[in-house]
Amino acid sequence: MHPGSHSVDAPDRPAVIVAGTGEVLTYAELDDRSARVAGLFVDRGLEPGDTVALYAENHLRYLEVVWGALRAGLYLVAVNRSFGAAELAYVLDDAGVRAVVTTTDAAATVAEALATTTVRPHRWAIGGDVEGFETYDELVAGRDPTRALGWRPRGDVLLYSSGSTGRPKGVLRPLGDVGVDDPELGTAAVLLAGLGLSAGGVYLSPAPLHHAAPLRWCLAAHEVGATVVVMERFSEVAFLDAIERHHVTHTQVVPTMLVRLLRLPTGERDAHDLSSLRVVVHGAGPCPVDVKRRAIEWLGPIVHEYYAGTEVNGLTFITAEQWLAHPGSVGRAVLGFVHVCDDDGADVPAGRDGLVYFERRRPPFEYLGAPEATRRAQHPVHPTWTTLGDVGHVDDDGWLYLTDRREFLVVTGGVNVAPAEVEGCLLMHPAVADVAVFGLPDPDLGERVHAVVQPAPGVDTGPELVAALRAFVRAHLAGYKVPRSVDFVEELPREATGKLAKQRLRDDRLGASPP
Repeated sequence: MHPGSHSVDAPDRPAVIVAGTGEVLTYAELDDRSARVAGLFVDRGLEPGDTVALYAENHLRYLEVVWGALRAGLYLVAVNRSFGAAELAYVLDDAGVRAVVTTTDAAATVAEALATTTVRPHRWAIGGDVEGFETYDELVAGRDPTRALGWRPRGDVLLYSSGSTGRPKGVLRPLGDVGVDDPELGTAAVLLAGLGLSAGGVYLSPAPLHHAAPLRWCLAAHEVGATVVVMERFSEVAFLDAIERHHVTHTQVVPTMLVRLLRLPTGERDAHDLSSLRVVVHGAGPCPVDVKRRAIEWLGPIVHEYYAGTEVNGLTFITAEQWLAHPGSVGRAVLGFVHVCDDDGADVPAGRDGLVYFERRRPPFEYLGAPEATRRAQHPVHPTWTTLGDVGHVDDDGWLYLTDRREFLVVTGGVNVAPAEVEGCLLMHPAVADVAVFGLPDPDLGERVHAVVQPAPGVDTGPELVAALRAFVRAHLAGYKVPRSVDFVEELPREATGKLAKQRLRDDRLGASPP
């Protein structure tokens, strides 16, 4: 299903609103413009299954480009806008893109990247004339939106998973036999519809659209006919303002956003009318139990959670009420079937940690041009069981609890330590604004637990704070989980989605002696 399904009944309903500028794209305009974009791709010879790249900030035109690619049966590569020229060049080459759409603000980086690539795509710039680029607005205006393109499969997004190690990997899912005009809803749209989002609802997206969940959920909101309010960038007050101003009914956040919102003064939070809000969903990383509990106390039992990845190999979901009965769980499977397995691939009993797999009827994805990475994500015996690399366990009733990433589980003195548990504890200390925990080599223990702390504003760092933080963890967790070393940084390297670049931190500290 695509926006044209709603443009007939509600042509003037806003499909996209840019929160900061107030710019609006109606459903009639989104249908018309995305049809023109699809025609442009076809006119330039792109065939179903070809790839196009979009390298842009959150912009009024962003989603029309994506819908144009989907209508033309293409793979849309939404490239991280924070990538520099070298990173961008890698993605363009790896995906073999046939066209690149960008903005006047980002065009210089695209030009620099293309100077080093083997691909020679069409290049179009949104927002004005740029040397070396065709002007997107003129090209779109010159197309016929009623032109018949013939049947094409609905395209898909080809997103690059940042992963934990190495270069990003493109997650390629086979195109099916469903056309973009078919009434069948996608997985995310089914989930949103089940959460009560429908035509006339308002979905707020506070994160960059180049990330998997924000992009897929915005497209899903269009499938059900809702208005999508896009924030150019997240800030706590702007987020609350947007909910009040646009009568937002549904939104998706990441745990770090919840932490920042909860740290606002109570009076500042209460000054905003959030009565329209019906559903807050979070994912993209572990949420400390205390943070989740406080969010539910503030917003009510509308704070729900899911666990999934860019690969969409499976999905778990848990409502606020279910979470209160099973604190710390990320839910039960609503897509795929969960298995927790040991290193040999055997299912482990309830309560025991292992690698989390989702079972599907067929392999749901492959990593583009990376067969070894694809194989590593598959179960050693059952190739239709795939993993995102997370460690966890299920309880006797099938509720899944995540422990940590496979790559970051710390084995100290032969005992496993889950960094997420230690991070959740430290995050509750008033001197800690953000924290990352991982293992570093230790001559006696094999690995030692190490913490990198971003102190709260105005907090003095030094041996006294290290001692206080270690004592705080010791008061709440077992002694072997207490960080044996701690260092401080001004700001941890997080993406706008909240995902932490933990491997970069660990690489920087390998070989360092404890402070």
